[in-house]
Amino acid sequence: MKKSFTLIAALMVSILLVVSACGSNSSEPPGSTGAEGTDKPAAPAEEAKEVSLSLRHTQIKETSKTRLKILEDVVAKTQEENKGLTFKLEGIDEIVNRDQKLKAEMAAGNPPDIFEVFGGADLKLYVKAGHMLDLTPIIDELGIKDKFASLSEFTIDGKVYGLPFGGYSEAIFYNKKIFSELGLSIPATWEQLLDISEKIKAAGYTPFGLAAKDAWVNGMMWNTVMERNVGMDALDKVVTGEAKWTDENFIKGFTAYADLVNKDYFTKGALGLAYADQGAQLLSGKAAMVFTGSWDANRFTSDEAGELKGQIGYFAFPSIAGGAGDQSSINASYSNGFGFSANLSEDQLAGVKKFIANFFNEEIQKRTLVEDKLLPSMKLSDLSGVDPLISEVLTVMANASTSWPAFDSITQPAVTAEIGVGIQELIGKVSTPDKVAAKIQAAQETANAAQ
Repeated sequence: MKKSFTLIAALMVSILLVVSACGSNSSEPPGSTGAEGTDKPAAPAEEAKEVSLSLRHTQIKETSKTRLKILEDVVAKTQEENKGLTFKLEGIDEIVNRDQKLKAEMAAGNPPDIFEVFGGADLKLYVKAGHMLDLTPIIDELGIKDKFASLSEFTIDGKVYGLPFGGYSEAIFYNKKIFSELGLSIPATWEQLLDISEKIKAAGYTPFGLAAKDAWVNGMMWNTVMERNVGMDALDKVVTGEAKWTDENFIKGFTAYADLVNKDYFTKGALGLAYADQGAQLLSGKAAMVFTGSWDANRFTSDEAGELKGQIGYFAFPSIAGGAGDQSSINASYSNGFGFSANLSEDQLAGVKKFIANFFNEEIQKRTLVEDKLLPSMKLSDLSGVDPLISEVLTVMANASTSWPAFDSITQPAVTAEIGVGIQELIGKVSTPDKVAAKIQAAQETANAAQ
């Protein structure tokens, strides 16, 4: 499915102030009641009702300062336009929010009023618990339902329960200087990828920078390697029990990933490194490539890039011969967004509508694209001023035959966790593809039985 960006009218909010006054044709002064000649005091102005909304975000890192500033600007504008409305912002770590705090709050039935949430499997659990606000009538009322690139990961049984604030794609960022120095071309096949990785390694560079301490990081490249081998339908089928992680093509996927590990194409000691170190390996010139999401483009185009600013490129993961997946597809979707509590009062609901109107419009989406290098979740009519690296990302996405969401939006959380452990065991060379697949399949069967 190729991406296209079509003309969309900007969202406009008009406020009509209707002033009515009672009077007569007489020339009596203001305040006069007429015949009686007595003054009637004007009714006191109605005080703004105090309404508070808690808003949790995960933009706490140095690399997220721009995104946080945009959010704060929207909040400030919304408060200024609606006297008495106050937002109480809380910033926490993304992993803590997703895997711990929000899950506990949903179980207890007391989530924040507004909060960052992932679409897909996470959202389904929260909708099932009855704690997510149905946004379908709100986006219809605001006229923005058809302005999103895709709401599929936030749509359950035809109803929309969250709004993505940006999109992403995952592929390979690379150091153009190293590629030029070694005379390397962009690999189109798995064999070519292995070939250039060997040459990069022989030249003293790390082929793929990796920071494997956080399991989700490792899942990115693994996800694409697996898709090339099995296809997305197979990932859907493990959840229904129609396929198993121990099936032949899945074992091929695990084995292909393990080959990269066993050939020492990843950073040595990766399991002890936090995510931030992964991008640093590319920008320091130690690693020739990193497989990561387009969200890192902001960092790769910042002053931190130094002499590599403008020398970082982006290309799609190559095809794998004999694989059952779509060999020119890409992991690209709109998974990160805002969800809203179903426990809002009428006044809070009115405030939420104001926030949505001010956040989800072309002006803010263009700011996130240009200033934060975040792919827009809404269709834009103007793509001027886009950084060249982002243009490369958009080109790769446009050239993909199809796109698909990350595996953790499909598999149940317990299975996702087991996949993370299994990949780390492969990276640590303490397990084998067969054994890892068997453990994941056991977790899958347990999760399927609980559905």
